[in-house]
This record gives sequence, structure tokens and C-alpha cells, in this order.
Amino acid sequence: MPPSRGKHIEWVLRVAVAAEFFGHGCVALMQNPDWVPFITLFGFSAETALSIMPVIGALDVSLAVLVLLRPTRIALLWMTFWGLFTAVLRPLTGLSILAFIERGANWGAPLALLLLIGWPRAWRELVSSGGSHDRG
Repeated sequence: MPPSRGKHIEWVLRVAVAAEFFGHGCVALMQNPDWVPFITLFGFSAETALSIMPVIGALDVSLAVLVLLRPTRIALLWMTFWGLFTAVLRPLTGLSILAFIERGANWGAPLALLLLIGWPRAWRELVSSGGSHDRG
């Protein structure tokens, strides 16, 4: 694959991942009541769930900005986990399995970007952004 095509693909994924996390982060900052069951599933009260949401939202928005500036492997690994985890919460709280399936991009896009920049071969690579300078 020509280097310019790889960079284009990387930027498409960076923008897609940033948009997904920014959007969900903003919804969490607004304390979406539809999301309360995803937190109360773990024994928290509805009031606590609403108070946790802005923290989650701030983290999601921060990660969205980070992935645009410098997509580190550890951030992408977290985003992959978080996207998969929150998608799995849908059927666990009584929603259709389709609610999980339709969120495949929420974890698939950060995973694809992580694989594109390079899966970490060592712990020190988790904080790097990838590229040939990190593998030499």
C-alpha cells in the first residue's frame, strides 16, 4: 500500500474514532437518563449513575481530542475495550442483541486504528503513537 494511502486511511479512522467518542462524551456530559441502566447494572443508584456520567463524558471527549492530536496505543486500547464493554451492556440490560451489533464500529474503529499504527510488542510501546520511529 502506498504510504499516502496509509496516511489517508489513518486519518479517516482518527476522525471516525474522535467523532464517535466526542459525540458519546457530549451525551454523557448531558447525563442522558437512557444510560442510567448501564451504570445501575453494577449496583449503583440512579443518582450515582447520573453523577458518574460527566466524568465518563469528560474522559471520552479528552480521548477524542487525543486521538486527533496523537493516537497513542494505550488510548486506542482503552477505546477499543470501552467501546466493546458499552456495546455489551445493551443486551445485558435487556436491549436487543441488535443494539450490540449496531455498535460494532464503536470498538472496531479504534481497534482498526490500533492495528494500523501497530499493535504494541512491549509495554513501553503502549504510550507511543506508532510509526516507523517507534519500531526501530
